Amino acid sequence: MADDYYQILEVPRTASAEDIKKAFRKLARKHHPDVNPGNKAAEERFKQLNAAFEVLSDPKKRKLYDEFGEDAAKMGFDEKKAEAYRAYRAAQASGGRAGPGGNPFGGGGVDFDLGDIFGDIFGRAGGGGGGGGFDIGEILGRRGAASRGPERGEDLTAQVTLSLGEAITGTERALSIRRPGRCQRCNGRGEAGAAGPCPTCKGTGRVRRSAGTPFGGACPTCNGTGRAAEPCPQCEGTGVVEETTRLTVKIPPGVQTGSKVRLAGQGAAGAHGGPPGDLYIETEVAEHPLVRREGDDLYMDLPVTIPEAILGAEVKVPTFQGEVTVRVPPGSQSGRKMRLKGRGAPSLKGGTPGDMYLVLQVKVPELAAPEVKAAAETLARAYPGDVRRELKL
Repeated sequence: MADDYYQILEVPRTASAEDIKKAFRKLARKHHPDVNPGNKAAEERFKQLNAAFEVLSDPKKRKLYDEFGEDAAKMGFDEKKAEAYRAYRAAQASGGRAGPGGNPFGGGGVDFDLGDIFGDIFGRAGGGGGGGGFDIGEILGRRGAASRGPERGEDLTAQVTLSLGEAITGTERALSIRRPGRCQRCNGRGEAGAAGPCPTCKGTGRVRRSAGTPFGGACPTCNGTGRAAEPCPQCEGTGVVEETTRLTVKIPPGVQTGSKVRLAGQGAAGAHGGPPGDLYIETEVAEHPLVRREGDDLYMDLPVTIPEAILGAEVKVPTFQGEVTVRVPPGSQSGRKMRLKGRGAPSLKGGTPGDMYLVLQVKVPELAAPEVKAAAETLARAYPGDVRRELKL
C-alpha cells in the first residue's frame, strides 16, 4: 500500500529495531521542516515519518500493525480489540459461527449476535437482530460519547537536531507539533449537549441480549448509568481532534544524541476529558568540523608554529564557554595533550562537567623561501641523530 509504514521508512518488514531507528533519524534529518523551510512536501513527508516511527518503534504496536495493517490504528492498537477482531474474522470464515455451536466463549450449541458481543467489548450497543449484522469499521473506529470514561492520552515523541555548541551550552527551539488535541466544541467531553435517558436501555441501565443467551448486564452505551448524551459531531464522541501547535522547548546543557527532554502534559489529549500524555523531545547532535566529543570530554586539534613548539608561547583558544589563553610548554611535540579543566560538556545528572583537551599539531611553513630553507638547515643540525632510529617492525 502507498502508506505502508515500512515503505515510508524505506526498510524491509524484517528490519530490526535499531535499523528502524537509524532509518528514521536519517530521513527525519533530510525532511525536517527546519532544514526545508516553506517546503510543504517535506513537511508532509516528515509527518508521515513520525507516524510510521511511532508505530514501528513500539514492539506491541508493530506486532499489531504487522497482523492487521491499517486496521490496527482503527483499533487504537488495543490488544483486547484485536482479540475481538480475530474472533470476528474467524466467525466470518466459518459462516458466522466462531466455534462449536457458534459460541466462541464455550457453551454448546448457543447462537450469538456478533453485534451484541462487539458492543460489549467496545462499549457500544450492537446493530441488527439475530443475524449478527453490524459494521466492523464503525465499531473499531468510533466510540460513543458516554460509553467510556476518561482515558489518559498517549505519550508522543518528536526529534530535534542540534549543533554541538547548542548541545553543550543549551538552547531554546520552536517546534511545530501535530498531535491529537482537546476538542474545543465539546471541551473534550465528547458530548454534544446535556445527557438524557439512554436510547439503548431506555434509562434502565440494563440490557438484554438475544433471546436464550447469557450475554446481558450493564448497558454498554451508558455504562449502566441510564443516562447518555449524543456524541459531539466534531470529534465523533472521543473528545479529541487533530491539531497543529507550536511549542518553545528549552534544551538543557549537556544533551547528547538520544537524550530525551520531557514536556509534561504536552502529548496527545486524553479521550473523553482524560488527562493528556507527555511529549518527549529526542535530541540528535550533529558532528562538529573541529571538535569531537567522547562522553562529557571534548577534543580539539590546536595548530602551533615550529617556533611556538620549540620556544613555548601563549596562544588564544576558542571554547564553547568563551575564549581562553593557554601556555604551550617549550619543546612541545605534535600529539601532546593540554587539558582545560571544566571546559567540556556539562553533566546532565548534575555532576562534574567534562574537560576539553587540546591536541597540539606542529605546522610547517608552506612557503620555502631562501631564509626559511636556511633556518631549516640550521634546525636540522640541532637533531642529535636519526629521529627514526627506533622505528622498527
